[in-house]
Amino acid sequence: MGKSFGEEDGKALTREETAYIMVSVVWSMKGRRRRKMEKEMIVIMDFGGQYNQLIARRVRECNVYCEVHPYNIGLDKLKEMNPKGIIFTGGPNSVYAEGSPLCEQGVFELGVPVLGICYGAQIMAHLLGGKVATAPVSEYGRTEVEVDAEKVLFQGVSARTVCWMSHTDYIEKEPEGFTVTAHTPVCPVAGMEDGKRGFYAVQFHPEVMHTQEGMKMLHNFVADICGCKGDWRMDSFVETSIASIREKVGNGRALCALSGGVDSSVATVLMAKAIGKQLTCVFVDHGLLRKNEGDEVEEIFGPKGAYDLNFVRVNAQERFYKKLAGVEEPEQKRKIIGEEFIRVFEEEAEKIGAVDYLVQGTIYPDVIESGLGKSAVIKSHHNVGGLPDCVDFKEIIEPLRLLFKDEVRRAGLELGIPEKLVYRQPFPGPGLGVRIVGEVTAEKVRIVQEADAIYREEIAKAGMDKELGQYFAAVTNMRSVGVMGDERTYDYAVALRAVKTSDFMTAEAAKIPWEVLDTVTSRIVNEVKGVNRVLYDCTGKPPGTIEFE
Repeated sequence: MGKSFGEEDGKALTREETAYIMVSVVWSMKGRRRRKMEKEMIVIMDFGGQYNQLIARRVRECNVYCEVHPYNIGLDKLKEMNPKGIIFTGGPNSVYAEGSPLCEQGVFELGVPVLGICYGAQIMAHLLGGKVATAPVSEYGRTEVEVDAEKVLFQGVSARTVCWMSHTDYIEKEPEGFTVTAHTPVCPVAGMEDGKRGFYAVQFHPEVMHTQEGMKMLHNFVADICGCKGDWRMDSFVETSIASIREKVGNGRALCALSGGVDSSVATVLMAKAIGKQLTCVFVDHGLLRKNEGDEVEEIFGPKGAYDLNFVRVNAQERFYKKLAGVEEPEQKRKIIGEEFIRVFEEEAEKIGAVDYLVQGTIYPDVIESGLGKSAVIKSHHNVGGLPDCVDFKEIIEPLRLLFKDEVRRAGLELGIPEKLVYRQPFPGPGLGVRIVGEVTAEKVRIVQEADAIYREEIAKAGMDKELGQYFAAVTNMRSVGVMGDERTYDYAVALRAVKTSDFMTAEAAKIPWEVLDTVTSRIVNEVKGVNRVLYDCTGKPPGTIEFE
């Protein structure tokens, strides 16, 4: 991406890791006979971009099998994989700087189409004789791009389309044999191609939701340029995962971290179907849950629930509050909560007896944001970056680690989990600890619980709950002067957040009708003691994150 904003170095997934969630392609034959066919594959070469797995997800949406590999994978392995096409990801470096990641020149001699995205486009230009330099003006965010709609990569795309830019370097001159196919006033080569050799490049990010017609471009690449049929499906994920878990655990025992959220619930049911009573689910009520949520979780998964689980509830509210007392720095709060979770699990494991595995509902956006390899940390998730150095378990199992939220929900439905639970609002592992700006106190917990309950209730009444990716209330660390009942107040400000997103890697602030916000504001100010001001967060992701901390 060339000195990009918001992209970090990433550790590429191994072929075995990626294969964990991939399934064999089968083709329906005459007489309903089915036989395995050779998979059509797109290889994504990772140059450290934050969105490497998001590109893979978009390719999957085209029903085409793909794998993410490091940029230095090696030509012999690439040839062995026999891909139908290759995609270069973005990255945080400058191609002309010493030590920047570059692919082997031989990649361009494999005879397969290559698409370079952002830094990947600059690599293509740099290695094939073009010129990459520091741009006179950086581009970041939504940008109108003029494209040559006659070219195959942009078939069906508007001649002027909004794309997501994120770069300070740019392609100053395209290589010989290339034609410029897109540009902006700032970026003379926002797109280029050498159709004879099958090389295509775009400076922007077609994989993120902010690029309005990005899926058309990616579909054009994998279908029309690479010639993929699009006959790959993920519908056997559950069956494949259950078999893999059974083989891994064997006769061992597992302890599952159950929060009651979508991710941990799907992970729990998946594990239960795989190993049954070998699984013990521990639900830690750390005092940072939504209003009445602890009892709701126990009702669903406890002894009287629909699932035959070994269920243990640990009420540890005071323990967590004590650890968090006086702590204001977000990363420190996350790590404290993460470590305390592990310590609680270790203690419960000792009571249960020999436990070999800890199960967590980590999903891929958690992994990306916590940082991979040399990448900068956006924020630590207690399932990932917040883990302490010493964990008293043989191994951690994260069956959903490579899935995005919508894929987790599809897996949940396939497992037979009720729709109400599958489409429950996402909730972060650290809970309300990251929806309380500054120090966590019992008073702030009460405020955010009550305000959030009102907000969720009114959103549901307005019929908007299914169309929003995530919505919640947070309590800021700001107190301001107000007047209530002819008296001066000095109370907290509550911030409301609602976003629309398909992948939780990028998001747009939702445009909540004013009458709904007005009702929510009135109720919170009147019903929640300690609040005299309500704000609405209009920030997208990026530049913000979905959660406040």
